Amino acid sequence: MSFYFVSTKDVAKELNTNIEQGLTTNEAHKRQGQYGDNVLPTDKGVKWWDVLIDQFRDFMVLVLLVATLISGLLGEYTDAVTIIAIVFLNAILGFYQEYKAEQSLDALKQLTAPKSWVIRDNQYQEVYALDLVPGDVVFIDTGSRVPADLRLIEEQGLEITEAELTGESVPVKKHTDTLNFYPDSTGDISNMAFMGTMVSKGTAKGVVTGTGQDTEMGQIAYMLSEKDDAEETPLQKRLAYLGKILVTVCLVVCLLVAILGIFRGEPVYKMFMAGVSLAVAAIPEGLPAVVTIALAVGVQRMMKRKALVRKLPAVETLGSATVICADKTGTLTTNEMKVDEIYAPDEPEALKMCHKIAILCNHSVYEEGRGIVRGEPTEKALMAKALDEGYSPDQLLTYYSFLDELQFDSDRKRMSVFYQIDGKGWESQESILLVTKGAPEMILPRCTQIHGDKAPQKLTESKSQEIFKENENMANNALRNIAMGYKYITREQYERYKHNLADLESQLTFVGIIGLLDPPREKVKYSITRCLRAGVKTKMITGDHKATAVAIAKKINLLNEENGKVMEGKELDNISDDKLAQIIDRIKVFARVSPKHKLRIVTALKRQGNIVAMTGDGINDAPAIKSADIGISMGVTGTDVTKGAAELILADDNFATIESAIEEGRGIYDNIKKFIKFLLACNFGEILTMFFAMLIGLPLPLKPIQILWVNLVTDGFPAIALGVAPKEDDLMQRKPKSPQESIFSGGLFESIVGRGFLISLVSVFAFMRGLEFTPHSIDFARTMAFSTLVVSQLLFVFECQNLKGGFTLSKIFKTPQVMGAVLLSFALFCAVIYLEPLATIFDTYRLSWEHWSVIFVLSLIPTIISYLLKQIPRILTIK
Repeated sequence: MSFYFVSTKDVAKELNTNIEQGLTTNEAHKRQGQYGDNVLPTDKGVKWWDVLIDQFRDFMVLVLLVATLISGLLGEYTDAVTIIAIVFLNAILGFYQEYKAEQSLDALKQLTAPKSWVIRDNQYQEVYALDLVPGDVVFIDTGSRVPADLRLIEEQGLEITEAELTGESVPVKKHTDTLNFYPDSTGDISNMAFMGTMVSKGTAKGVVTGTGQDTEMGQIAYMLSEKDDAEETPLQKRLAYLGKILVTVCLVVCLLVAILGIFRGEPVYKMFMAGVSLAVAAIPEGLPAVVTIALAVGVQRMMKRKALVRKLPAVETLGSATVICADKTGTLTTNEMKVDEIYAPDEPEALKMCHKIAILCNHSVYEEGRGIVRGEPTEKALMAKALDEGYSPDQLLTYYSFLDELQFDSDRKRMSVFYQIDGKGWESQESILLVTKGAPEMILPRCTQIHGDKAPQKLTESKSQEIFKENENMANNALRNIAMGYKYITREQYERYKHNLADLESQLTFVGIIGLLDPPREKVKYSITRCLRAGVKTKMITGDHKATAVAIAKKINLLNEENGKVMEGKELDNISDDKLAQIIDRIKVFARVSPKHKLRIVTALKRQGNIVAMTGDGINDAPAIKSADIGISMGVTGTDVTKGAAELILADDNFATIESAIEEGRGIYDNIKKFIKFLLACNFGEILTMFFAMLIGLPLPLKPIQILWVNLVTDGFPAIALGVAPKEDDLMQRKPKSPQESIFSGGLFESIVGRGFLISLVSVFAFMRGLEFTPHSIDFARTMAFSTLVVSQLLFVFECQNLKGGFTLSKIFKTPQVMGAVLLSFALFCAVIYLEPLATIFDTYRLSWEHWSVIFVLSLIPTIISYLLKQIPRILTIK
């Protein structure tokens, strides 16, 4: 039922309650059993075992588990134990980061309205908010959070800030009358108070019409469950695709080897062992762990920048973003009213008087000890500005004593306060000061003078028109304008009109107009510009009015006369999803939109192939945040529902942090491509080494445990170093990568195949030379192949530091961790050769300096050939 369309009497009848006496306790308990607790259907929290199980659902991890099973069945227990250890190491790393993020999120959650005052059994009672039921009669006042959806039945100057629900920063004035029009949005329903919103001014009594899921906020929270949580990120999709390619390659090569072996009459067991060796060579066992470590390091870097990542892959996904959909209130703006402009025709005297009136005609309270101002947003802003200008409320009030007040209401649109001027007795002329503030259209017509340097001057018609014109210009910039005026009166006048003080609000002296605005956050303008240069577009999505949205958009360079269009929610209702998808790229600002509109916008952007990041703080943002490729919530002002829907939480609510996160994400993806290039080229070289040797009738040049050592130790440390290396300087000058872009793009595939081919050739040649040196010792030949494979791969690490270029000395000195990883891997490899226990396990042969000279010469060949091939295009260009 739409309770805002019916009278308060009919509401009470419909809900079977008594407005004066409330429900009985027994009836309340009965209804709680019927309707349930008054809690939102939010995420119940993530269990640690769910986070742990998620680590084993990655396709590459499943491939490794299958490899473990096969190795165990074939009796290769050392291989099986080693692989399963790597799988669990990867799981522990991923679990630690993601569960730590969930615990940090729990620490960010804030308590909201735990108790409420109600009438039950004809008595005032304080009950827990979760125990409220439809029909309860509830009291709310300034500073309290509305505990449930209420139909207002009494109110005294009630104003409610609904930014968390509608996105509008300006408090909404409430009343108890029945609506006689159909509201366009929740923000237009002015005779109800909605769960989770904040009372900024006044008091009220209301009947609970909905609790929990049946509230406006509850409906939005319920919408979150309609989205499938299992949707993969771009990185997960790319890695799953890579895993399938590796499995396919492995199966094809194993099949070819089996056919060759059977054709040549090889024993079946030998072919099984060859298959296991090839499978171990084809699968980069360390890849999942290296990806996890790279993402985890990225998470740590972002936490230092006040960004909390709940899911590791979200770091890279943000780096892929092509569009940021940003909520205006609380995301692009501070969600705090501030004085933006002051129009005072006679500066500086008029400015001084403006600030005095701002203090005297004000209900907000300044706590000097704590340095904070409490009160309604507009009055807080006026007081804060006066304080910034050096005015002291305590000092000013030593000259004035409060007498009376005419309160602001929606009809008067002004507030006036009367003060006795201390030091002037009641018998003195003009001993009372009347100060007033309000809407310019209500104040200016009541003014006959304008504040002057020495004395008030007559307010002429031309000057009045000038003031109205200035007011219009300020309003067009989405400023909320407050006009200031004053008047000195005598005791006789005050006494004569004491019972009708409003009659004294005439023949006022005009002082000036103060324009207030919810200002943009610091660095937002710079961040939006930098994102645009990086090919990432920003769109403002807000429930606020069009004029306000446009003004803010212009201030932050999001919108100008030549670039971009504005669309309101009612226009969205009149176009199809197909039409929206066609025109959405040209629209920069969406105003007066509902949560369902936000979902449509995100969906339309995704249909166009965009990777969408959605930011916000209010519960009205939560469904769109969850629908986006990556949801970003404000950590301080964000609701629990919004935080639960997001992958990334900004602990400092700073939009500029998103720009840093995008750069970090791009850097991580760059590093992932670098170590994938390194690992896969090395693995491909191992496959071809085994394949070519068997193709020409040679024994297996490498044992499975030797290949496993190369994949996990020799390649593992350098791959990790590549994954955590500092990001490139030009990341934010590049365009976003296409969502459809292969992980092998940019010449990566050719580089992997080419280097793998060269590594295999020198490794097979080293194996053949080893067989020639000692025909009766297969271990020596394998050690030669093993060593050549390792050294050639370690030299390749330095080339992988630059995706586009090749080997550069400058890169080596900029990334000492890579050099350290190479030296560590080589030292551990030497231990495998020269330490007796390890040499026995790996069946290696002690090498001499003569052997090492051959190995290093062979290992340099792929690097030299690669360098020469890269010079050919440059030589041709010069010619």
